[in-house]
Amino acid sequence: MDAFRGVEVVVFDVLGTLVDEHRGLRAAMRDAVATSGGASPSASGRASDGASGRASGRASVGELLGVWQRHVELQQRHMAEGRRTYAGTDVVDAEAARRVAGRAGLTDPAVIARLATAGRLLPPWDDSVAGLDRLARQLPVLALSNAARTALLHLSARAGLRWHQALSGESVGAYKPAPEVYQLAVDTAGCPPERVLMVATHAWDLRGARACGLRTAYVRRPAGDPPAETDAFDGRFDTLDDLVTALTAGRDTE
Repeated sequence: MDAFRGVEVVVFDVLGTLVDEHRGLRAAMRDAVATSGGASPSASGRASDGASGRASGRASVGELLGVWQRHVELQQRHMAEGRRTYAGTDVVDAEAARRVAGRAGLTDPAVIARLATAGRLLPPWDDSVAGLDRLARQLPVLALSNAARTALLHLSARAGLRWHQALSGESVGAYKPAPEVYQLAVDTAGCPPERVLMVATHAWDLRGARACGLRTAYVRRPAGDPPAETDAFDGRFDTLDDLVTALTAGRDTE
């Protein structure tokens, strides 16, 4: 694909792009409630996501997920604005877990501590493992995430995600879309930013990368942040497999 000619290194966002963050967090919250003696959700999980999940007075899993996400987003915004000193996702996730526990009526410290590490156990999307493996045979692959280094270690080990190196904003004390996070990837890649491709399902992430000179590719995911009509990304793909095919086509003959 001409749009990707000259790409030497591919950088992937992780949360939401390679792993299903929402599904993993929902599962952890259902488990926490069930372990603490709350009403067990149905096999599909729907009973805990809607009105029926509130019949006993407990918050639904959807509401608990909202509590978690709002806290994380607010704290990251405060850090970006200089209203809070940098704290990694291990710290912020632990804070979010305590807020969820308060809303759900969870009191067991062991259950809350386990919930705080839910970000280390997120399941990969169906095409992530095979797609990364296929691409990594052709090009260097980096992970670039706001997740802490420890979380990335566990995600790779548990899900079998193949990248050649995992980079965390923790290393530079910032969260994407801060420029220094993308510069970390460029420095690690060891080539000019125009030869580095950033892949994400979040348009805001790709805008940050593009502003730093990286090339960009959007991959659609159910809970992603879709591009606006004005976003001039180098590629847009419905699946990770489609992206990998575009990146590897003809590479053996170059």
